[in-house]
Order: sequence, then C-alpha cells, then structure tokens
Amino acid sequence: MSGGGRWTRRALGALALSGLLGGCGFRPIYAPRGDGAMGPAEAGLAAVDVGLIPERSGQQLRQALQERLDRSGAALARRYDLTVRLAWNVELLAIEQDSSVTRVRLVGVANWTLTGRDPQRRTLTSGTSRSLDAFNIINEQYFTADLNNQMVQGRVADALAEQITLQLAAYFNKVAASG
Repeated sequence: MSGGGRWTRRALGALALSGLLGGCGFRPIYAPRGDGAMGPAEAGLAAVDVGLIPERSGQQLRQALQERLDRSGAALARRYDLTVRLAWNVELLAIEQDSSVTRVRLVGVANWTLTGRDPQRRTLTSGTSRSLDAFNIINEQYFTADLNNQMVQGRVADALAEQITLQLAAYFNKVAASG
C-alpha cells in the first residue's frame, strides 16, 4: 500500500474520532463561542490578576501565568485575583559512597486561590499544582550547578503555570455551563 493510502486512513480515523467526541459533548477548553467571541475560559482567564509571588522562582511563575492568562491581548477589566504560594522540596537522588550528591530533584508545589473582586472577596475556587524536574551535579563549578538549579526552577514554574491555567480554564467553563 502506498504512503498516501495510510495518510488517508489516518485522516478518516481522525475525522471519525472527532465526530464521536463532538457527539459526546467534547469541546476544546479554549474554544471561542459560536459567534467568534471569546469563550468563557478565555474571557475568564483574561480577567484574572496574578498577585506577587516572592523569590526569583515566584517571579518566573507569575510571569508564566500572566503570559498564559492574557493570551487574547484584550484589555479586559480585572474581576478576579489569583494568589499563589510556591514551595520547593529538594530531594537528593544519587548519593555516592563518599556521601557526595550527583543528582538533585526539585519539586515545586503551588497552592493557589482565585477570589472575586466583589465586596465579600469570596473564594471562587482553589487548588494545588505540583511539578518536578532534576539536574546532575558532576564535579562542576558552583556557578554551573547554580545555573542548572535556576533552569530547573524555571521549567518547573512553567509547568506549574500550565497546570494552574488549565484548572482555571476548566473552572470558568464549568461555571459558564452551569449558569
């Protein structure tokens, strides 16, 4: 069979799968409304203001969240405040016979709360996101190990921002579907 036949079957399979998913109510989380306007997730995310998060890794997480939350570039009024507490756990993974460590795992845990900017400052939803990454320490200079640590913290902050954004988008879609 030619390569074109395989692609045709794959395309038909994808089309059939999308038809099945559409029939069961599947809808992309960031989908716009039928009239082309912003969907509930995108509009809700664009109305979130991210509070300051201490430390350099907190700044990275805040920046990653801001980039994801305001994808549309629309200047919407802020109606929600997002508060994030970021904590780090360090796990020593590879310990040599001389007690030196050659691999370190960083686990980032972000506890977050979304509150409304109404007079009661009601908590609308909250959650926890967790991500991890690791780096090797191989008789390197301190500068290199510190640089690796910063890069890992940046990657973990990026993954946490993605998780939080998806959880918030799901919340806004759920609220829109129920109201």
